[in-house]
Formats: sequence, C-alpha cells, structure tokens
Amino acid sequence: MKAPLFWEVSRLARITEKKIKKSLEDQLKAQGKTADFYMDMINDYMYYWNLKKELTDDIKERGLRYTTTNGNGVITEKANESIVNLQKTTAVMLKILADMKLKEPVPEQEDPTAGYC
Repeated sequence: MKAPLFWEVSRLARITEKKIKKSLEDQLKAQGKTADFYMDMINDYMYYWNLKKELTDDIKERGLRYTTTNGNGVITEKANESIVNLQKTTAVMLKILADMKLKEPVPEQEDPTAGYC
C-alpha cells in the first residue's frame, strides 16, 4: 500500500475554510486588532488558502511533470508550474500571518474524554 502524500494527509485533517477564518479572527480579536484592514488581510489569506488547495489538486492530478502537445504538434514533457506556484503561495500565506503577528490556524482537538462521566 502506498503511503499518503503530504496534501492527502492534510485533507484527512478536514480543516475547513470556516474554521481557519474563525481561528484567525479570534487571534486578531485577542490582540485588539478589529479594524477592517485586518479583516481584509484575513480575506487575502483565505484567498491564498483556496489557491493552495487548487494547486495541490493540480499536482495530485498531473504530477510533477506532464506531457502536452506544442503548437507544432510535437508531444513534449513539461514541469508542472503548480509546484513553483505552491511554494510561492505558501510563502505569501506565511508572510501574511507574520505581518499580523498570528500563528498558523490549528483546528481544535477533540477531548477524548468528552461524553464520559
């Protein structure tokens, strides 16, 4: 059996856009940063978060390299640009978090004893 790739593992975590956005908003509120400027920065972060998901899906589908037919009808192999774009997107996401002095959103872990008396 093949080991899951890093983006498959992250999907298993089922981190939702709503949870991430709420985590970031909560962190900003705790710091007293409630201006529209900060909310706009969160929206920018979420845009890049969705873009990152699309890039990882493309890498999963096409791989590191893919074949294509050029204008002259010749089949060639090309590097998947999503690899480089994923690195750039992740760097921008980390920069946004650093600029707002926020931590990476981490989903809350469930209490394993919840529901037991």
